[in-house]
Amino acid sequence: MCFVFFVFFVFNLQLPNKSLLLAACAACIGGTFQYGYNISVINAPTMYVQNFMNQTWRERYQIDVSQEFLTLLWSTIVSMFTLGGFIGVTIGGTLSVKLGRKGTLLTNNVFALVAALLMGLSYPTGLFELLIIGRLFTGINAGIAICVQPLYLGEIAPTAFRGAMGMGTSIFITGGILTGQVVGLKEILGREEYWPILLATTCIPAFLQLLILPWFPESPRYLLIDKGDTEGCKKALKQLHGIADCDAEWEDIEKEKNNLKGVKAKKPWELLADRSARWQLLTIILLNAAQQLNGINAIYFYADYIFKQAGIPNDKISYVTVGTGACECITALTCGMLIECLGRKVLITGGYTLMSICCILFTLTLSFQVFNITNMYVSICCFFLCQGGVTNILTTELFTQTTRPAAYMIAGSVNWFSFFFIGLVFPFIVIGLQQYCFLVFLAICSLVVIYIFLVVPETKNKTFLEIHNEFQPSSSRKASSVDGAGTTLLSGPL
Repeated sequence: MCFVFFVFFVFNLQLPNKSLLLAACAACIGGTFQYGYNISVINAPTMYVQNFMNQTWRERYQIDVSQEFLTLLWSTIVSMFTLGGFIGVTIGGTLSVKLGRKGTLLTNNVFALVAALLMGLSYPTGLFELLIIGRLFTGINAGIAICVQPLYLGEIAPTAFRGAMGMGTSIFITGGILTGQVVGLKEILGREEYWPILLATTCIPAFLQLLILPWFPESPRYLLIDKGDTEGCKKALKQLHGIADCDAEWEDIEKEKNNLKGVKAKKPWELLADRSARWQLLTIILLNAAQQLNGINAIYFYADYIFKQAGIPNDKISYVTVGTGACECITALTCGMLIECLGRKVLITGGYTLMSICCILFTLTLSFQVFNITNMYVSICCFFLCQGGVTNILTTELFTQTTRPAAYMIAGSVNWFSFFFIGLVFPFIVIGLQQYCFLVFLAICSLVVIYIFLVVPETKNKTFLEIHNEFQPSSSRKASSVDGAGTTLLSGPL
């Protein structure tokens, strides 16, 4: 929180309402922070969990488990997180309509608490199967969070701060990854006797959110547009934006409600068939696929190899990995402050351009047969600099209230499927291409840069309806009756 205030001061930016920042933190701590935390925390106890499964198998059947089957069991534990995430996003949008954005986030903590209980009890009960079920529940928790939390942040934020607030998703994901890496160090909970406690710590963010988030209101847009609660919406706006700044947001929400009168929330398949949203939908599908296929997750999967090839001793790799997590966290924080200055398009194209350059540098560095100290630093710097584009906020901005939940379900499904796909395919890419494996990601990042430059408009300081109209053909915009602000919704197919 102090860092946020500091950066706003350095860049001479107007500070958002304190209640708004606290509401965002409350939503994120039990949301995408959990997602990042559960991605990284599973890495530290890998060997200890495998020893536990082997010991349990021996006690049950008086024989050691084969190495191949042990690898399969461990892969199942890890991959259950991805399967759970896919399940989570498929139900997250529906829950956000029925329970509300805030209600869904609070309910979602049940999955985290059950997961913590199951994984914590796996060792004392001698049931490694509880780890598989527990990881499935953590994945469901993460899938719902990655779907609903950006939705909540985008809807509670005023137009001027929507980009910075939306970046809270990335900031807390990287914060969760860093926290999981730090807690997994041997000096904290990374020793063999502590691994059940380490995996059970996923309950802590859940408890924090259950304690803090109830003090903050539901999304004002959800209250007025979905529920028709005028008084609730005004009260929420006053708490989140302050009495002096809530009138403009109220007018914007009321205008969107009037344009959406009689239009029901769309299902994912209905959105897929809506020709008026085809370019928005294609954009978020491509960006969410690219977010996983741009090489950054492959770098994480391949981190040990990269650092070993760079000449870093084995006993120091875990600390270097923490350094990468810290660098990524700082980068996300900085981008969160810059997004309202530079705009979304500049940051996304810049991020993928940087990824393209890093893929080239990785290829050149890994191609040397003898690794010296210079190559080691090049590898580390490339790893530090590899940051993905600003994607999550665009899913909020490119859609209106009735299509936004379905858009998040589609985007999240693509994201999790791509996550699963790259984890499955990357080892074979490495075997086939060896040191040239990052050229695949170079091609993907370059294509994304071209698409964003040609197709995606700048959304900074524009209302949701103005952004919607940006994607419509010029002939349709001219034919439509547009008010002074240019915010008439074109809801029918073109």
